[in-house]
Amino acid sequence: MTFEANNINCQNCANTIISELKEDFGEIKVDLSVSPRRVSVQLDESKEQGFKEAMSELGFDVIKRID
Repeated sequence: MTFEANNINCQNCANTIISELKEDFGEIKVDLSVSPRRVSVQLDESKEQGFKEAMSELGFDVIKRID
């Protein structure tokens, strides 16, 4: 799944997302080359809401799912 998200401004933001969420959600990729930023992760549909909530708790609000 790929999501657009707010407040991802730099590599440190990307590193925070990856390090904080990889244990619960697996491999995460953050694309800093587009705006809004895109976050990709392999998720079951049942974990989508939990991922969005975890992103929000870190200060990165998911705008929408794009894939």
